[in-house]
Amino acid sequence: MQNKLSFHQSSVSLEIIGLPDYSNNENKDQISIISQWKLNITDKPLIEGKIEHLVPIMDAFYIYANLLIKNKIPIYESKLIDIKADNLHTHNIFLKSPRPNVKPLTLKIGNSLLSDTINCFDQLNESSRVRINKSGQSNIIPKKVRFGFKNKINFFNSIIPPFIAICSLILFSSAFIYFYNPVEDKEKNELINQK
Repeated sequence: MQNKLSFHQSSVSLEIIGLPDYSNNENKDQISIISQWKLNITDKPLIEGKIEHLVPIMDAFYIYANLLIKNKIPIYESKLIDIKADNLHTHNIFLKSPRPNVKPLTLKIGNSLLSDTINCFDQLNESSRVRINKSGQSNIIPKKVRFGFKNKINFFNSIIPPFIAICSLILFSSAFIYFYNPVEDKEKNELINQK
């Protein structure tokens, strides 16, 4: 018999269905082998899938929310899901089916539903009763997002060494100026000239 766990936040609920991994001596209430998940957003169609869909969708929501918080252009595009801002308060979600000839599911959600969905994902991540095996695929950042990160890293890597060099030169030079006394130097020159 499969276990079911639900996570709720206002207008959103996330249900995880699966089994414990008895080979790891897990408790019978644990879920490590997720067979199905369901995301129910009030007044929107039910979203469901397998574990290989859940992790990329969670990552998409996290990356998109992070872009919003940092005041970046909020666009996330991947093979499975696209999220774009319609305006400051409305977000368009396009869920693409891996099955051929199936039209993408389009949802429009506001900031509150976006926040509630991410809160459900947070509850899932923090739950001790569910173990999600995130493969290396979850670390893949989509091209549009990755391009921005890579440019910033290259920019900082090319600017920081010259900046440090200039600061060191200024600091070193100012130390010599601090110890240099032109009056003493003038007196020494006068003594040398008198001899």
